[in-house]
Amino acid sequence: MFTIFGATGHTGSIVARQLLARGKQVRVVGRDPAKLAAFEGAETIVGDVTDAATVAKALAGAEGAYLMLPPDNANPDLIARNKQVNKNYVAGLEGVPHVAVLSSVGAERSSGTGPIVTAHNLEVALNDAGQKATIIRAAYFMENLLQNAYPMQHDGVLPVLGGGEAYPFPMVATKDIGEAAADALVNPDRDRYVELSSGPTEYSFDDAAKLAGELLGRPVKTVVVPMEAVVPTLSQFGFSPTVAGLYREMVEAFAGGLSFEGKGRRVRGKTTLAEVLRAGLGK
Repeated sequence: MFTIFGATGHTGSIVARQLLARGKQVRVVGRDPAKLAAFEGAETIVGDVTDAATVAKALAGAEGAYLMLPPDNANPDLIARNKQVNKNYVAGLEGVPHVAVLSSVGAERSSGTGPIVTAHNLEVALNDAGQKATIIRAAYFMENLLQNAYPMQHDGVLPVLGGGEAYPFPMVATKDIGEAAADALVNPDRDRYVELSSGPTEYSFDDAAKLAGELLGRPVKTVVVPMEAVVPTLSQFGFSPTVAGLYREMVEAFAGGLSFEGKGRRVRGKTTLAEVLRAGLGK
């Protein structure tokens, strides 16, 4: 039995479906019973990873598990919240032979990376517990661009936090992350670290705007949100002041050259940015 946390999310859904397609027994965990019901043949557990009892129940008897830290942008103390999730995972993992973990580029750093530090804390918690794991350090999600689907579709603009719009940088599709995690779960002895460094090529935000424009049949241009406006802008969209500040710190870290450590096996995804934008923009 493989337990998949965040099963209704971008990556967890891929992990669950990949394992089901391979004939594995799967237990999916999430907060929405209607969405969980879509995983035909899987055992379902409705609950939240912040609840220790739910995590323990979900991990009972599992031969492997997919761990991730669900986003919570409105949380007033995201770091503390995710430390509690980490404790729940570690407590529930006793007897679970192996896990695949969604981590991030830059997760080797203990500070200065904004929300990425929560992935660092999860890696440390698992290491300290002696848990056998495959740590998947992933690049920027291509799907993050689709958070700006409305302004691209209706205003012809792609907002870019902090600048760097012309610089090609590593980004990867969540489909490729999910497939890498599923592969790790069925091959537990293969890797300790996987750097999922990019898709088939690197793209800039300007490239993304051009591709979106081609799909939409209208010009789309990048518009820079200055660094000093990052926190106020994110706050307008429901981010807590703390989380908005963490995102500014992350943007600054990438502007300062945050990249992969060069640890473990380096993998490129196969999904192109055009495929992701076409699916997300309904084209």
